[in-house]
Amino acid sequence: MGKKKETISLIDTFSEFNELKNIDKATLISVLEESFRNVISKTNGTDENYDIIINPDKGDLEIWRNRTIVEDDELEDPNLEITLSEALKIDPDFEVGEEVTDEVSLDHFGRRTILNLRQTLASKILELEKDNLYNKYKEKVGEIVSGEVYQVWKKELLLLDDEHNELILPKTEQIPSDFFRKGEHARAVVARVENKNNNPRIILSRTSSVFLERLFEQEIPEIADGLITIKGIARIPGERAKVSVEAYDDRIDPVGACVGMKGFRIHGIVRELRNENIDVINFTNNTNLYIQRALSPAKINSITVKEEEHRAEVFLNPEEVSLAIGKGGANIKLASMLTGYNIEVFRDIDEVDEEDIYLDEFRDEIDGWVIDQLKKIGCSTAKNVLATNRERLIREADLEESTVDEILAILRYEFEDEAEEEEEEEEEEVTDTDIDTDDTDYTEADIDTEAAAEPETDVDAAADVDAEDEEEVK
Repeated sequence: MGKKKETISLIDTFSEFNELKNIDKATLISVLEESFRNVISKTNGTDENYDIIINPDKGDLEIWRNRTIVEDDELEDPNLEITLSEALKIDPDFEVGEEVTDEVSLDHFGRRTILNLRQTLASKILELEKDNLYNKYKEKVGEIVSGEVYQVWKKELLLLDDEHNELILPKTEQIPSDFFRKGEHARAVVARVENKNNNPRIILSRTSSVFLERLFEQEIPEIADGLITIKGIARIPGERAKVSVEAYDDRIDPVGACVGMKGFRIHGIVRELRNENIDVINFTNNTNLYIQRALSPAKINSITVKEEEHRAEVFLNPEEVSLAIGKGGANIKLASMLTGYNIEVFRDIDEVDEEDIYLDEFRDEIDGWVIDQLKKIGCSTAKNVLATNRERLIREADLEESTVDEILAILRYEFEDEAEEEEEEEEEEVTDTDIDTDDTDYTEADIDTEAAAEPETDVDAAADVDAEDEEEVK
């Protein structure tokens, strides 16, 4: 009775794991046999003459021992040999030199050994289950899985899949606007699988570009069938994304197929990504055209591509600059990520302001990386920076307030010096003009006075002469 009870206890140990963890029977039998052979080796010194028969379905476990028959006075190793008198009790036809096979009960190993064996079995099966879980999800890296939110923590979510395996969704891998409650279902892509101290940890991600790619494959049949290929993805999770697609069949419009009638197809993806704005563009090997499409909806006047530096200079009308840069610089950032080129935006102005100064001339006073940040938001000259709102410089150029204030002070000082010099020059010109004017007026006045005075003198003299003549006549 004790034997049957211990046997059932051992069978329950691995049959329970077999049901819950889906471990195959062949592996279970192998683990059990190995465990029993280890026990036999420790107890008897060897397990070579033992046969172990296991039936996991019925719960049968049998251990058979093979021993050679020897004369009663020649017995040396009871584990490998059996005396003739003992063998005849089993079967009267046995003779010396033949092998006897008898069943060994679990009681033969002792209760303590049986308990240790049970614990060993449970430990090995648990390790086996962890290995299977690791291998299973290692093959699923890059695939979308779904799980039920089991626990919500400050830095991560704990999800359970259909087999109650634990999945981790860190806060850093969640879309900023994600909010999950316990019991809700969440979809994410398997980002990586860690295995520390034989403890698998499955990490999920909703911010990965692969997640967006897999959603396109699920929602758009042409991509799943291979008729349309995704050539590139650039994404700012929860805000905006750009996807370039290409169709091998000229009869298929890749952008139209991805968007669908009235945006029906892409709306499902947008909802899953918490209303993330998705731009789908046609891929092309023409670098200039590709950059132009990546910067849509802005209209480009001209593009200068520097292949060696992997940089592109884009010239636009002033009113198009804000569209090219986008809110918070998102559009130009995504375009750079998608095309692989560092894109700089310049205002294309017909009438060049001769008094304006390019920012590169201030590199002795302003750090180069700061100038590069300003160029990214379309401020390539000093007056561009001064004409831009201070808050926008802080927000879009990602600069500290003190840095922006210092830049503005440097640029204003430069133009104040020029203004002072111009004022001084104007004052000098005005002074010279006044002096010339005074000299001219003085000369003309003298001439007029003399001219006016001479006739009066002549008239008076004539009058005196007439008077004298009259007196002489009288």
